[in-house]
Amino acid sequence: MTRLLETREVEKIWGRTALPEPFAAERDEPIGEIWFEPPPELPELLVKYLFTGENLSVQVHPSDDDAPKGASGKEECWLILDAAPGAKLAIGLERETAPEDLAQAARDGSIERLLRWHEVAAGDFFYLPAGTIHAIGSGITLAEIQQNCDITYRLYDYGRPRELQLDDAIRVARSGPYDTDRYAKRLNGKAMRLVAGPHFRLEYFQGSPGANAWNPEQDGGGPGALLLPLDGSYRAGTSMVSAGECALVAAGDPVTAATTDARGLLAYPL
Repeated sequence: MTRLLETREVEKIWGRTALPEPFAAERDEPIGEIWFEPPPELPELLVKYLFTGENLSVQVHPSDDDAPKGASGKEECWLILDAAPGAKLAIGLERETAPEDLAQAARDGSIERLLRWHEVAAGDFFYLPAGTIHAIGSGITLAEIQQNCDITYRLYDYGRPRELQLDDAIRVARSGPYDTDRYAKRLNGKAMRLVAGPHFRLEYFQGSPGANAWNPEQDGGGPGALLLPLDGSYRAGTSMVSAGECALVAAGDPVTAATTDARGLLAYPL
């Protein structure tokens, strides 16, 4: 049976006290992320929103092979929902860089000039393979779907008093440019398969999802998929799921748009 996931507000020094709709209540402390707790039936994926009031650290996540024993790696993707004029994020480096030079740039702050910065707008999408050096700038609201892993190695943090993990970061990092042609997309008003593996699949749709968005029989069954309405509401089985919520949709429950403005994401592990 389809059910809503519990939410968790995560305070971050780079977050905001005023969040956009449908999370618009004022907070006393800056909220950087809203997580939807992974259900026991589908622990592999984490869905969350990010709200940036300041730049995030320059960081990197390990792959399955590079993660500590017993932990998964972290591949993730971002769908930009809103961005202030001129807002940017960094993915990858401008050029291939030797590990020792990357480490020195992280120590002296010149890594900011080594990063490849992308000015972003609502509808931009980026998939980040594990090992991709990245940083999210201020003024951005995005939806993130990721492997359910919290391992982050920081290379640089703009002088903030948080721990860096420079040795681990250099060890797992891809020290070259990001393949924009392969991993970046732009929503075009149509249904799109945004991610096709290797760890999960992610579908975008406006209105009701098509038959190809999620077919449990063709896609290997499994306990369900995660439905994230971006606007409007959906009916999944007998449940209503609206923007600001996320639900585990059971394999036998059809998903249909309940409002004319409905658009959303459907994610499931592979």
